[in-house]
Amino acid sequence: MQFYTDPTRESETYALPDARVYQLTAREVAELDEDTIRSYMRRREFQLAAMSDRVRDAMFDAMVEDNGITGGWFFDYCLPGCLPDSQPFGPYESRDAAIAAARDMSTAA
Repeated sequence: MQFYTDPTRESETYALPDARVYQLTAREVAELDEDTIRSYMRRREFQLAAMSDRVRDAMFDAMVEDNGITGGWFFDYCLPGCLPDSQPFGPYESRDAAIAAARDMSTAA
Protein backbone atom coordinates (compact mmCIF):
# COMPACT_ATOMS: atom_id res chain seq x y z
CA MET A 1 0.00 0.00 0.00
CA GLN A 2 1.34 3.42 -0.91
CA PHE A 3 1.07 6.32 1.50
CA TYR A 4 2.29 9.85 2.12
CA THR A 5 4.88 10.44 4.83
CA ASP A 6 3.35 13.91 5.12
CA PRO A 7 -0.44 13.35 5.33
CA THR A 8 -1.14 17.01 4.50
CA ARG A 9 0.10 16.35 0.93
CA GLU A 10 -2.70 13.87 0.22
CA SER A 11 -5.03 16.68 -0.84
CA GLU A 12 -2.51 18.25 -3.22
CA THR A 13 -3.52 17.67 -6.82
CA TYR A 14 -0.12 16.67 -8.19
CA ALA A 15 1.43 15.09 -5.09
CA LEU A 16 2.31 11.40 -5.25
CA PRO A 17 2.81 8.93 -2.38
CA ASP A 18 6.42 8.73 -1.23
CA ALA A 19 6.40 5.52 0.82
CA ARG A 20 4.88 2.07 0.82
CA VAL A 21 4.04 -0.48 3.49
CA TYR A 22 3.83 -4.24 3.06
CA GLN A 23 4.03 -7.51 4.96
CA LEU A 24 6.87 -10.04 4.65
CA THR A 25 7.31 -13.53 6.04
CA ALA A 26 10.51 -14.49 7.85
CA ARG A 27 11.63 -16.40 4.74
CA GLU A 28 11.08 -13.32 2.54
CA VAL A 29 13.11 -11.21 4.96
CA ALA A 30 15.94 -13.76 4.85
CA GLU A 31 15.87 -13.71 1.04
CA LEU A 32 16.65 -9.97 1.09
CA ASP A 33 19.91 -10.41 3.04
CA GLU A 34 22.42 -11.10 0.27
CA ASP A 35 25.48 -11.07 2.56
CA THR A 36 24.04 -13.72 4.87
CA ILE A 37 22.94 -15.82 1.90
CA ARG A 38 26.48 -15.73 0.51
CA SER A 39 27.98 -16.76 3.84
CA TYR A 40 25.50 -19.64 4.27
CA MET A 41 26.13 -20.86 0.71
CA ARG A 42 29.81 -21.23 1.61
CA ARG A 43 28.85 -23.80 4.24
CA ARG A 44 29.40 -27.36 3.11
CA GLU A 45 25.80 -28.44 3.73
CA PHE A 46 24.38 -25.57 1.64
CA GLN A 47 26.80 -25.46 -1.30
CA LEU A 48 24.15 -26.87 -3.64
CA ALA A 49 21.49 -24.31 -2.63
CA ALA A 50 21.65 -22.69 -6.06
CA MET A 51 20.71 -25.98 -7.73
CA SER A 52 18.44 -27.76 -5.28
CA ASP A 53 15.14 -26.46 -3.91
CA ARG A 54 15.39 -28.83 -0.95
CA VAL A 55 18.86 -27.58 0.01
CA ARG A 56 17.81 -23.94 -0.56
CA ASP A 57 14.75 -24.40 1.69
CA ALA A 58 16.94 -25.96 4.39
CA MET A 59 19.39 -23.06 4.09
CA PHE A 60 16.68 -20.42 4.52
CA ASP A 61 15.18 -22.35 7.44
CA ALA A 62 18.61 -22.37 9.09
CA MET A 63 19.09 -18.65 8.42
CA VAL A 64 15.72 -17.81 9.98
CA GLU A 65 16.37 -19.95 13.05
CA ASP A 66 20.06 -19.05 13.59
CA ASN A 67 19.56 -15.30 13.16
CA GLY A 68 16.15 -14.95 14.82
CA ILE A 69 14.65 -13.46 11.68
CA THR A 70 10.98 -12.59 12.00
CA GLY A 71 8.36 -11.48 9.57
CA GLY A 72 6.02 -8.55 10.01
CA TRP A 73 5.14 -5.21 8.50
CA PHE A 74 7.83 -3.20 6.70
CA PHE A 75 8.02 0.14 4.93
CA ASP A 76 10.39 1.77 2.53
CA TYR A 77 10.69 5.24 1.14
CA CYS A 78 10.04 5.72 -2.54
CA LEU A 79 10.56 8.16 -5.30
CA PRO A 80 7.24 9.84 -6.11
CA GLY A 81 4.93 7.19 -7.48
CA CYS A 82 6.56 4.49 -5.32
CA LEU A 83 9.67 3.26 -7.07
CA PRO A 84 11.61 2.01 -3.99
CA ASP A 85 14.46 4.27 -2.95
CA SER A 86 15.53 2.65 0.34
CA GLN A 87 15.99 -0.66 2.06
CA PRO A 88 13.02 -2.01 4.01
CA PHE A 89 12.60 -0.82 7.60
CA GLY A 90 10.99 -3.17 10.09
CA PRO A 91 9.54 -5.45 11.19
CA TYR A 92 6.62 -3.78 12.93
CA GLU A 93 3.64 -5.40 14.63
CA SER A 94 1.03 -3.80 12.40
CA ARG A 95 0.55 -1.79 9.23
CA ASP A 96 -0.37 1.28 11.26
CA ALA A 97 2.78 0.95 13.39
CA ALA A 98 4.95 0.79 10.25
CA ILE A 99 3.25 3.87 8.76
CA ALA A 100 3.65 5.79 12.04
CA ALA A 101 7.34 4.87 12.17
CA ALA A 102 7.86 6.01 8.59
CA ARG A 103 6.21 9.34 9.31
CA ASP A 104 8.23 9.79 12.51
CA MET A 105 11.49 9.02 10.72
CA SER A 106 10.72 11.35 7.82
CA THR A 107 10.00 14.29 10.11
CA ALA A 108 13.08 13.62 12.26
CA ALA A 109 15.41 14.22 9.31
